[in-house]
Amino acid sequence: MEFLRQNQLSIMLFLSGSCCILAILSFLTKSMPKKRRMYLVSIQLGAAILLMMDRYAYIFRGDLSQFGWWAVRISNFMVFFLSLFLIYFFDLYLIDLYLREGNLPKAPKRLYAVEIFLALGAVLLVVNQFTGLYYAFDECNRYYRNKWFPVCYIIPYICLLMQFSVIVQYRSRLRPLVWIPIILFDLGPILSIVVQFFAYGISLQNLTIVGLVILLYIFVIVDMNKTVEQANKLKFELMEQEQHKMHTLFEQTAEALATAIDAKDKYTHGHSTRVAEYSKQIAILARKSKEECDEIYYAGLLHDIGKIGVPRNIINKEGRLTDEEFAEIKKHPVMGNQILFSIGESPYLSIGAHYHHERYDGRGYPEGLKGTDIPDIARIIAVADAYDAMTSKRSYRDPIPQQKVREEIVKGMDSQFDPLYAKLMLHLIDLDSEYKMKEQQEVRELAGKNELNCTGFRQEKSEGIVVSDSITRIHLRSRATVEEPSENSIPTLILFDSLDARVHETEFKRKDLLYLEYATIRLDGKTECVTARKIETDIKKLFTEWPDWLTEYKKGIDWDIEAVRQGDHVMITLANKFQVVKTVIALQYIARWTYLSITGENCFISDVQIESKAAPANEGLIPRIAPEISYINGPEGDIPNVQINGWRTAASEAFPVKDGMKISFHSQSFDTARLIWHCPFVSLFYSDDKKVRGKNFHEFVLVRLDGETWDSDANATNTIVINKSDRFEGWNEWKEANRRGIDCTVSLRRAGRKITLVTENSGIFIRSDTVLKEDFPEVYVALTGDQCALTNIRVSK
Repeated sequence: MEFLRQNQLSIMLFLSGSCCILAILSFLTKSMPKKRRMYLVSIQLGAAILLMMDRYAYIFRGDLSQFGWWAVRISNFMVFFLSLFLIYFFDLYLIDLYLREGNLPKAPKRLYAVEIFLALGAVLLVVNQFTGLYYAFDECNRYYRNKWFPVCYIIPYICLLMQFSVIVQYRSRLRPLVWIPIILFDLGPILSIVVQFFAYGISLQNLTIVGLVILLYIFVIVDMNKTVEQANKLKFELMEQEQHKMHTLFEQTAEALATAIDAKDKYTHGHSTRVAEYSKQIAILARKSKEECDEIYYAGLLHDIGKIGVPRNIINKEGRLTDEEFAEIKKHPVMGNQILFSIGESPYLSIGAHYHHERYDGRGYPEGLKGTDIPDIARIIAVADAYDAMTSKRSYRDPIPQQKVREEIVKGMDSQFDPLYAKLMLHLIDLDSEYKMKEQQEVRELAGKNELNCTGFRQEKSEGIVVSDSITRIHLRSRATVEEPSENSIPTLILFDSLDARVHETEFKRKDLLYLEYATIRLDGKTECVTARKIETDIKKLFTEWPDWLTEYKKGIDWDIEAVRQGDHVMITLANKFQVVKTVIALQYIARWTYLSITGENCFISDVQIESKAAPANEGLIPRIAPEISYINGPEGDIPNVQINGWRTAASEAFPVKDGMKISFHSQSFDTARLIWHCPFVSLFYSDDKKVRGKNFHEFVLVRLDGETWDSDANATNTIVINKSDRFEGWNEWKEANRRGIDCTVSLRRAGRKITLVTENSGIFIRSDTVLKEDFPEVYVALTGDQCALTNIRVSK
């Protein structure tokens, strides 16, 4: 208190100047309602003048000069008057606030009552100048209080209490950043008036009011900024919503056009959408930006729009086209360009439509462009379009098996396709282990039909349902279709493998598509072993009394089937309301696929539902009934042998790459290996746990011993040199040598961030130079592959 008494004049001067600055800033603020802004400016200027007058009252106190006589009287009068002035404009501020932001239909009557009391206070203050009602001055020109002095405090006190009651009552109508400062602005003077009444000689009330004026301004600015921020956020959200609507409209329009295009050709249902998706996936692997990937997607979606101008009878012709008909088909890129060229905001659409039939060797149409003269978008769409054409059904053929499609794309590199994008397409094929990248039938469960009406055994069959390490559940209902059903009048499952995931009956098809049938399993538990090593069946009855099966077959039975594969064993569980049948099949090969096809005899199959779990089944779920198929019983080197049953399903232990390191091993491809990439791979990578595909995995390069490589990480650049020596006798002999078994050596050199890998096997020389773009804690090397066994692995440094 003594500190205030000694320094209050300096504090008054500082606070007065601060209020003047705030008044200027408030006046320049345009985001506040005009009335409220002017009320706030009036409060701030009134506070500034109040403090100056109070300061002069102290400065000229006891000054007996004529100027001092007038200065003391005027300054004291202004101090009392401006106190009422501040409360009045704060009252106006509250009225405007509650009407505008509080959404009150009219201001509370108490606020208008405040104005009446303030008017009374002003009248009494004027009366005081003639009567000395509140205060007077002695012969030394010093201010002193008279006996009615408390009245000058009671009136503002009553006004502040009425304002306080309004603020408390309606605080829920205002944001906290609004009502908290105004309640402080009102409560502070109420408390300071009480103290001021007993603390003579200190302007505590006036200092408190001015301090709260500054605090009020700060809260107003903070709230105003928050309001502006929310408004900007809302504006941004509205813009985003508008952009999303426009994008959705564009997307829906493009999809509608694509659907219209595909609807014209009964053999290309969904073709445009699939090409768009494959194109986008290639663009992602090519590390295109998100915007470029979206552009490529929509260009792929509308790439065939020119077919709208091609006669329907040509598009839907059964069999191959004549030269004249093909010439009509070849016009669709030009027509597509003409249709889309007017969309100036999206020029990439017309580019994709115009050039997607150009060939990398220059023998395409319509312009005969060559190499990189063909726009990037068109080169991507070209390989995606060709892939989907081969994997879709046509009037003259079924879909081509994916592995044969892969070989066709390999043949087309540097001739039909840009080698970069063809290579990325090959990588997508390699990742698509379940052949999902193809034309899907309308009802996948029953080969495009809603039901199967089986007459003769195996005359009607569903497409193959893949059996993997995740449990696949199948529900179906069957009903016998003859008056006198037999035990055969129920569905049968065919367990098989083929390149196109279909059951084939003719010897030609079976040989061409590498068809292999393991077993047949009738749903009552009867099995027939075809090529499987062993089959065991366990039947559990759910009732003590056995039903009349033939009667039940005629009424109809619901079946629940579960299928799962672990290694070289498959387990099929068949359940109905009478029994549960568990059949375990030991397969002949570990690397071949397993499919289920549903067929039957004299039965009607319907209500087919198929569901596959995402996660693999628990290890050891299937009891072993035959020895495990193993290709790694040979000698073991520095680390354990590795058996790789499918595309990178296993990998060897990893070692840090050291300069001068050599890795030697014996490799033997499985009997089922039929493709050139069924061989060992070498991976250079980093991961926190030193494991391939481990935590924080970065693969810098994957080198296949057939000469194909894959650099899957943006943190490295790779240069590959592949040569064929005189020892290379052709790919058929190369594959045969791998099946017999070969000894391999991989040499590694490292100089800082550069790693050089060299190997030569059966006449294929490979040199890979990998340069890291940044430092990693370590670079590891590991062996992996596809359908091969790696034994006697030795590492020398």
